[in-house]
Amino acid sequence: MAKFVISKNKVLEQYRVLEGLADVISYSSKTNQDVTKILERETNCFFSVHLTNELVHIKDKSRVIFLSQGWDKKQIEELLSEGIKNFIVDNETDLDVLESIIESSSKKITIFLRVKLKERSLRTERYFVFGMNSYIVTKRIKSLNEKFENKISLGIHFHRKTQNMSEWNLQYELENILDKETLKIINFVNIGGGIPSEYANTNMKVIDSIFKKINTLKDWLKELNIKLMIEPGRFIAAPSGKLITKIINVYDNNIIVDASIYNSDMDALIVPVKLKIEGELEKGEGYVVKGVTPCSMDLFRYRVYLNNPQVGDELVFINAGAYNFTTDFCDLNKLKTVIVDNFN
Repeated sequence: MAKFVISKNKVLEQYRVLEGLADVISYSSKTNQDVTKILERETNCFFSVHLTNELVHIKDKSRVIFLSQGWDKKQIEELLSEGIKNFIVDNETDLDVLESIIESSSKKITIFLRVKLKERSLRTERYFVFGMNSYIVTKRIKSLNEKFENKISLGIHFHRKTQNMSEWNLQYELENILDKETLKIINFVNIGGGIPSEYANTNMKVIDSIFKKINTLKDWLKELNIKLMIEPGRFIAAPSGKLITKIINVYDNNIIVDASIYNSDMDALIVPVKLKIEGELEKGEGYVVKGVTPCSMDLFRYRVYLNNPQVGDELVFINAGAYNFTTDFCDLNKLKTVIVDNFN
């Protein structure tokens, strides 16, 4: 039966690549919670968390950076009582609720205000744009600092879609939205959004330029005594996971495997990115690789070159560790995940 395999050493290898890139790494926990557990045991990583349901995966709640969305005083008080002291807020309503708690609390917290940056994607009405306008962010930072200077640390947060390669002129954008007074107040800039990973339809030639731009940003922020934080998810999780499937049918250059994108690779629909296959060729006989459900969109790969695949063979998808969540479409089983030290 199909399964996921996660390599602990690959998780740590990917994490180490990023250690010199920023002052603080906060892994986006929703990307893969099995990776969260490895990172908590083996590193000093922080964890960006969006829902209280996710907190069960993290023992040391002081390492959580919680992203608000429609909270109330009770929820904030519960989060504080669990030891959470880092928060990202993307709208004024949630910020007002948090302010009311700060006034009566003795706990020092860090608040990141999420600023809305221009999206460089087609206007398909597909994406919600999080964050507050820059003038609101700068106004609220100055106000918060004036009211609670000794009770809070302040930062800026923004988010770029990980696989969008055109959105990395970070220093330029920050210089255009933050005035000198704001830059003197804040302690952190969290660039969010992660760092790209390699897929069949990804141009990885630009990854070096992305690293250079992040390093340039870090150097600039260091001159201002501001720490840089990054939120990698896909970059760490994707290469650390493989999806092991079995071929159950081959006909007319179509391969059917014993899994579905709906219980293993929803990224193929949502982003969409297509998983590479271990041992695939650059040319030769082309095949469609389809999942087991009756859905015509259940496609792992529309065309991939393989060497004489046969029923019963394993088909191994690589870089499969990110966003490998499941649905209950057709009552599909949740695939088992096996943790190993290294891939065979």
